[in-house]
Amino acid sequence: MSTLRLQPPAALATPDFLWGVATASFQIEGAWATDGRLPCIWGTFCNTPGKILNNDTGEFACDHYHRWAEDVDLMAHLGVDAYRLSTAWGRVMDEKGNPNHKGLDFYKRLLDRLQEKGIQPWVTLYHWDLPQHLEDRGGWLNRDTAYRFAEYADLMSRELKGRVAGWMTLNEPWCSAFLGYGNGHHAPGKANIAYVRPAMHHLLLGHGLALPALKANDPNAKRGIVANVGRGTSDSQAPEDQDAAMLYEVQHNNWVLDPLLKGTYPKALERLWPESRPLVLEGDMETISQPIDFLGINYYFRMNLHSDGAHGFKDVPLKDVERTQMGWEVHPQGLEHLLVSFKAQYGDKLPPIYITENGMASDDAVGPDGQVHDEQRISFLNRHLQAVANAKQHGVDVKGYFCWSLMDNFEWAFGYERRFGLVHVDYTTQKRTPKDSALQLREFLAARA
Repeated sequence: MSTLRLQPPAALATPDFLWGVATASFQIEGAWATDGRLPCIWGTFCNTPGKILNNDTGEFACDHYHRWAEDVDLMAHLGVDAYRLSTAWGRVMDEKGNPNHKGLDFYKRLLDRLQEKGIQPWVTLYHWDLPQHLEDRGGWLNRDTAYRFAEYADLMSRELKGRVAGWMTLNEPWCSAFLGYGNGHHAPGKANIAYVRPAMHHLLLGHGLALPALKANDPNAKRGIVANVGRGTSDSQAPEDQDAAMLYEVQHNNWVLDPLLKGTYPKALERLWPESRPLVLEGDMETISQPIDFLGINYYFRMNLHSDGAHGFKDVPLKDVERTQMGWEVHPQGLEHLLVSFKAQYGDKLPPIYITENGMASDDAVGPDGQVHDEQRISFLNRHLQAVANAKQHGVDVKGYFCWSLMDNFEWAFGYERRFGLVHVDYTTQKRTPKDSALQLREFLAARA
């Protein structure tokens, strides 16, 4: 085992602080045409040449659809308190909105097994796998998709009532709107900056429309949403470069958080994307800004920004900084800074926070000793956990931490090359091998208990 030790701060070792791991349906389930599951935009994207590294697809992924019991036992062995998963919209409903009971039964068996093992299920309704038939009608550029999402939330909260500790409506709407419709890096692969704000508005509207059904159908479960946030700074003191860093954070953070917590969109978006304007109807912002029980925060990296010479920003990568396999800068201070700044910006409107994703990709392999020595990940986790503890000391109400990810999986446009897991997956044999980070997390959780 690695000589470097995972040593979370004492402030995060209390019984009321929730420790979990996270995954997403398309990234692990496979079985993408099994038991009536409908095609989704990521399946279509995978089958489009040149979109996914090495032409990988999610057809088999980690075969979690068939190995779910083994994977729950793995989590129980690690000793985690909670598991954040997502449900696949196209697995549980047909094109007419009727329930697909084979798909629903899969999730019921999974959630029941988690509860038997004493693991809290936290369920994300939308982790990017929009059914293809809805994309064919305009996807998130079509306001109607928000209403279809509310119907999906209604079905799931009725069917899974009493089995879920916390519901998360959307995962990272920034990625869905910007990467999916603005630059085409993600499914459905649209690349028109004019699309980004309408797509975001309909995503957030879907979130708001879903909340009443979640509350009515499953009143004992918490309700929230997950936002990915990023730290933007500039190594230049030039006013235009400092402005560029500000704009980066506005579009990455405030574009999502302001409508949720203030009921308004940031005015700077008009300056950044003058060609992109959503149609906001009367009552929309009230729907979007309904109170939530918690806010999920996903954090990975910082970016160094300069002005693009127009009305935006450009990334100017810093030299001689630590980076992950994704090329992302390791900057735990950014997480602390953002958490503290959100408390300052939103005050008592900021709900309790869960870190719903944090982790890093590295080129991990099983060594001759049968183990996976991932010291950089252990160091990464130690520093980011300290950042969370520091934010708590500054009065930020952080309730828990979910590591991304339980196991190596299909990393979207990067296919299977990038490994984020605490557990190594051999995609040929589907053998799971806990990495040193997983083994040390287990030691910490056992000692805490």
